[in-house]
Amino acid sequence: MGIRILLVDDHRILRQGLRYLLDREKDMEVVAETEDGRSAVESARELTPDVVVMDIGMDNLNGIDATRRIASLCPHVKILALSMHRDEQFVEGMLTAGASGYLIKDCAAEELSLAIRAIVAGETYLSPAISKILVKEYVGRLSRGDLLSSSFLKGKEREVLQLLAEGKSSRQIASCLGISRRTVDAHRRNIQRKLDIHTTAGLTKYAMRKGITPVES
Repeated sequence: MGIRILLVDDHRILRQGLRYLLDREKDMEVVAETEDGRSAVESARELTPDVVVMDIGMDNLNGIDATRRIASLCPHVKILALSMHRDEQFVEGMLTAGASGYLIKDCAAEELSLAIRAIVAGETYLSPAISKILVKEYVGRLSRGDLLSSSFLKGKEREVLQLLAEGKSSRQIASCLGISRRTVDAHRRNIQRKLDIHTTAGLTKYAMRKGITPVES
């Protein structure tokens, strides 16, 4: 039985291209595609693929938080980030969330299949360019003495922040997450307090800068 793969990307043409490439591999099968993180979590839970190839910048639920939820719900599912982002914050975010590898979208098709086989075998796979970035950032942090990250939002707070940044109302967020408006407002107050940001515009800029929501949504 081949490696069963779930493709997650908000660009249909890219998903179709990836499916075409991967279905040509004798030991691989694309079992499903989805366009956002929230549906990716549901598909991973229902289909339990071997590998999820995950984009980062998506509406509704970004790839980092989707990865965190899949890793929690389906610990045996391997996740490979495939993104245009080279920034250390995105790479670190995905690996910390539970991804087993990180590729840049301009990689060769052969590297994608190589990375998938590597993480299925229990290895971690990083594009050479990504490895250089991580080493450079790590050395820089050591020299600055700030190896520890500053502040973190909890999972549900990050989800609320993303939806706020995408212009959704408290009522819409409550419906999307299955919680009350009072709980949404409580999360918003906690987010504002932790980040010391008290305007929607400020929260939106923060969410974009940290990769919680796409720059273009």
